[in-house]
Amino acid sequence: MEPKKNPKSDVSRNSSLFFAVGLALMLGVTYMTINYKTYDKSDIAIDSLNLDDELEEEVPITEQIFTPPPPPPPPPPAPEIIEVVEDEEEIEETVIESTETEMDTEIVEVEEVEVEEVEEDLEVPFSVIENVAVFPGCEKKKGNAAKKKCMNEKVNKFINRKFNTDLAGDLGLPAGRKRIFVQFKVDKTGNISSIVARGPHPGLEKEAKRVISQLPKMKPGRQRGKAVVMPFSIPIVFQVQD
Repeated sequence: MEPKKNPKSDVSRNSSLFFAVGLALMLGVTYMTINYKTYDKSDIAIDSLNLDDELEEEVPITEQIFTPPPPPPPPPPAPEIIEVVEDEEEIEETVIESTETEMDTEIVEVEEVEVEEVEEDLEVPFSVIENVAVFPGCEKKKGNAAKKKCMNEKVNKFINRKFNTDLAGDLGLPAGRKRIFVQFKVDKTGNISSIVARGPHPGLEKEAKRVISQLPKMKPGRQRGKAVVMPFSIPIVFQVQD
């Protein structure tokens, strides 16, 4: 059996849509009603500005004061009278003679002045000198190293033979090993000079200087073919018995 009503004219078919729209409208009205605020008219202050009123400014009345001009400055003092006194002392004038020569003046020739060159005493250490100073008896040694070794041996033997080892006991030094450091120079002529000694007692230093001063004259050391000063140092070590 077919229905007699047209389905398009059925009102109940969109009821859920109408219900949702109505519910949304009611919720919106309720939210606006809750958040609506009102204010008392007494709290609202309306300030008005009347532009028609003219601002009248009172200008103070000032009185111009006339100050008198300052008094004129006093006149300058009268200048002192200067008395002219005649000079009693006569001053001799210094006459500067001209140094220019005249045409007729003979010019004396000056002889050449010889300038003497002063040779400095160049010092070259024992370890780097090209040709070491030669101790007597080491002339036949070949090579600089052999001559250095020979000089050390000869100087040590000379000190051992000449040094007075009994001096330490006479000076009252305690037993033990004593060491004296001696430095001297072999000058350009081969002589011994500039002896310096450092030891545990001035008496030992004096004895060391005495012995070194007796070293024989040597053949001077040479550097680049010229005689030079050669420094030399050696320790003197000996044992003091009880």
